[in-house]
Amino acid sequence: MTLLHTDIPARLDRLPWSRWHWRVVIALGVAWVLDGLEVTLVGSIGGVLERSDTLGLSATQIGASGSLYIGGAVVGALMFGRLADKLGRKKLFLVTLLVYTAATFATAFSPNFAFFAVCRFLTGLGIGGEYAAINSAIDELVPARVRGRVALAINGSFWLGAALGAGLSLVLLDPRVLGPVWGWRVGFGLGALLAVAILLVRRDVPESPRWLIAHGRADEAEAIIARIEAEVAAQHGPLAPVGTRVSFVRQAAPTLRQVAHVLLHQYRRRSVVAMALMVSQAFFYNAIFFTYALVLTRFHGVAEGRVALYIFPFALGNVLGPLLLGPLFDRVGRRRMIGLTYVLSGVGLALTGAAFMAGWLDALTQALCWSAVFFLASAAASSAYLTVSEVFPLEMRALAISVFYAVGTGAGGFAAPLLFGMLIETGSRGAVTVGYAIGAVLVIVAGLIAWRYAVAAERRSLEDIAPPMGAAAATRRSAG
Repeated sequence: MTLLHTDIPARLDRLPWSRWHWRVVIALGVAWVLDGLEVTLVGSIGGVLERSDTLGLSATQIGASGSLYIGGAVVGALMFGRLADKLGRKKLFLVTLLVYTAATFATAFSPNFAFFAVCRFLTGLGIGGEYAAINSAIDELVPARVRGRVALAINGSFWLGAALGAGLSLVLLDPRVLGPVWGWRVGFGLGALLAVAILLVRRDVPESPRWLIAHGRADEAEAIIARIEAEVAAQHGPLAPVGTRVSFVRQAAPTLRQVAHVLLHQYRRRSVVAMALMVSQAFFYNAIFFTYALVLTRFHGVAEGRVALYIFPFALGNVLGPLLLGPLFDRVGRRRMIGLTYVLSGVGLALTGAAFMAGWLDALTQALCWSAVFFLASAAASSAYLTVSEVFPLEMRALAISVFYAVGTGAGGFAAPLLFGMLIETGSRGAVTVGYAIGAVLVIVAGLIAWRYAVAAERRSLEDIAPPMGAAAATRRSAG
């Protein structure tokens, strides 16, 4: 087996931040904006969909539709993640956006719960595939020294979509504009229109040179990195030379048996950390946000058309958390910051739950408490995706993201909206608080695990954190 020695990873890591990086980040990172838009539209219109002149859903059905969206995301992540490792990042982040666009557009024409539920599942299918292909591509294109803050900021952009969804619902549900009967349908249609615009921008994002090298397409990788360097040099001047080279071996995508060996044996400790982070943040987020509107309308008497107003401060806290705390994940380090944000967000949720049960909070103070908690929790959840995407080898990166997203979200996220929908339907503050307590315990335990066992991946090349599988195997055989 012949080793291919290349300096392309080092050349990508030494690039100064440029307009080219901004274009890539915006074109790919919009996936989280779309996800936030989808989730918030459903959260904001939850009360509207209970009306007899819309779809006439129950709180349990609204929670179930949230769970189906998550279920679709799980299936999409596994299916498209495997293909992203086989066929390339670019093909998949174009296909998954097309799936999302078609399903979102179809949602606008839902006549009943069954059709609405199927559309939610298919929309999740596209979003789940986005997570795997895009996290892989971003990590493989962004310089190592800023990978942490960039990944957190991109994942945090979910809440820009949340604010957009809240604003859309606020305007469209207003009786003076469209009103409840037609407003929610137009909201989904506009979401599909936004996705079409992003699809046109995303076509210009190149394939990952790292992926091309691993699949023996060295000439294509060299041509792409040369174009990138030429554009960056035109903006910043001559680029510094590099002397670091990495070994790759051309091979097919690893078998599932090889993937299982890496996850369960070679990097067992990393897998435990990644699973703890993904499960806990999925339960934490999905439990609260998918039923956000129901808590406000059922317990605080907020009118259906005004729910979106309370999402703005919540979204603001979630956007600012990754933006302001993200640089610390590169400076202070992954382990300390992941552990700290997880534990503190869990403590904050527990205190908010206690205040909610005691009846100390009204709609505004409830929203402000959640904003403070999720300032920390947003950075924590984003760091979970960062961890999964950077600590496993290139050849299985997308599939690893998919596996942990699927298992973590399936265990923590799929059940959470349905469970909280049922708890809210009881009308008992105590029952809802029990759900908050479960979420708090999960993230605190995950934070402590990360503090002790997470990888210190800050400012390190991806190939240094996890050497390519083929090269490592070839080196072992040569040594033998």
